[in-house]
Amino acid sequence: MPTIMGIYELPAQAAGVVTKLRGRGFTEIETYAPAPFPEVDDAVIPKPSKVRLLTLIGGLTGVVTGYAMTVWMSNNWQILVGGKPYASIPPYTIIAFELTILFGGLLTVLGLFIYGGLPNFKSSKAYSPRFSAEDFGVVVECQDRDVAEVDALLRDFKATEVTLVEA
Repeated sequence: MPTIMGIYELPAQAAGVVTKLRGRGFTEIETYAPAPFPEVDDAVIPKPSKVRLLTLIGGLTGVVTGYAMTVWMSNNWQILVGGKPYASIPPYTIIAFELTILFGGLLTVLGLFIYGGLPNFKSSKAYSPRFSAEDFGVVVECQDRDVAEVDALLRDFKATEVTLVEA
């Protein structure tokens, strides 16, 4: 698949071309910027990440595990103190809370690795060191029939340079 790279001087130009490309149905878009810019990030990622679903699953698993483990232990090794019930929920809330944070945090890190594509051992052929200094890069993978259209879109947003990186 051909890969086309456009280089821009302003973040608004990069965000505009990414929005236009996504509107035309191109999904394989990568951006490079010297610093985080919200308008570029919002143009590239239109929907929330799936990592938050794993965080929710981890948190719910932690709270259920915390309560289930403490109630099971108190019923298995019963200690009668002043006629109080063996399985009392209020004191076990601390353990359930701690396991909620632990499991939620662990699954969040796991989700970052899975959905973030980490670790990434291959470097992109389209990366240029000047993306770390002052320029913005937009890299698009497209079909052979779409090369002219993508090239024209990149140039319409005043790209300083448009290059066919890989054919």
